[in-house]
Amino acid sequence: MNAIISFLKQRRSVMIRKLEPHPLPETDLLSILECGSRVPDHGMLSPWKIIVIAGDQRKKLGQSCLRSEFAKLNPEATDAMLEFEEKRFEQASVVLCVISKPVDHHKIPKWEMHLSAGAVCQNLLIASLALGYGAQWVTHWYSYNEKMLQTLGGDPATDKIAGFIYIGKKTIEPNERNRPNISKVIVRYGEKHEEG
Repeated sequence: MNAIISFLKQRRSVMIRKLEPHPLPETDLLSILECGSRVPDHGMLSPWKIIVIAGDQRKKLGQSCLRSEFAKLNPEATDAMLEFEEKRFEQASVVLCVISKPVDHHKIPKWEMHLSAGAVCQNLLIASLALGYGAQWVTHWYSYNEKMLQTLGGDPATDKIAGFIYIGKKTIEPNERNRPNISKVIVRYGEKHEEG
C-alpha cells in the first residue's frame, strides 16, 4: 500500500493534554508551514494567514488575552480556572493559528475562501503528525473571541479564526477511536440509500 495512503488511513490526532512542550526544530516548523500553504486557494489569493505562537509569546498571549478574556466571559471563574486558561498555549511546543481572511473577488465566493483556510488547518495537522509529533486542531471559546482575533492581526468585520493547531512531543501514542461507517456517510448518486 502507498505509504501516504496508509498513513492517512491511520491518522490520529493527539489530545493537547498528552503533549509536552519540547523545543520544535526550526527546520521541522518550516516544513510544517510549507505543507500548510500547499492548499487549493483559488488563483493564488491565499485568503488566510498562519500565526506562529512560540517561545515566550505563548506565555505572553496567555497573560494578555486568554486569562483576561476568559474572566470577562466567566465572572464566576475560580483562580484555578483562570490559571488553566492563561497557560493553555504553554502546553504545546508551538501553536499555529489560522485566520481566514477573505478578499473581495468578482468570481470566487467568500465561503470558498473560508474552506481554503480549513484546508490549511488540515495540512498543518497532517504534516505535524507525519513528522512524528503529537498535534490537535481545536477551536474552543477563544477562536470566537474578538480580542484574540484582533491581537493576532485579524479584522472582526471580515476575518474568522479557522482554528489553532497545537504541536508538541507525544507523551503516549493515541488509541484508535470509532470512525464513521463508510456505508453510512458515502452515497453513490443514482443508487437508493436508506437512512439510519
